[in-house]
Amino acid sequence: MSKKKVLVISGPNLNLLGTREKNIYGNFSLKEIYLKMEDISLKRDFLVECKQSNSESKIIDLIQN
Repeated sequence: MSKKKVLVISGPNLNLLGTREKNIYGNFSLKEIYLKMEDISLKRDFLVECKQSNSESKIIDLIQN
């Protein structure tokens, strides 16, 4: 049986997490959040793929694929 897969898509401006308005959005970068998700997925035996785009058309392409 193959592992379950989860696709995490982060939208516009989330690439700036950890660098702007830390008092609102926190200190963690998107990369750190993705690494934590990957760590959890390994422990829970599923695959996670993380993508980010500032382009809505690229996000739609990711969803449709």
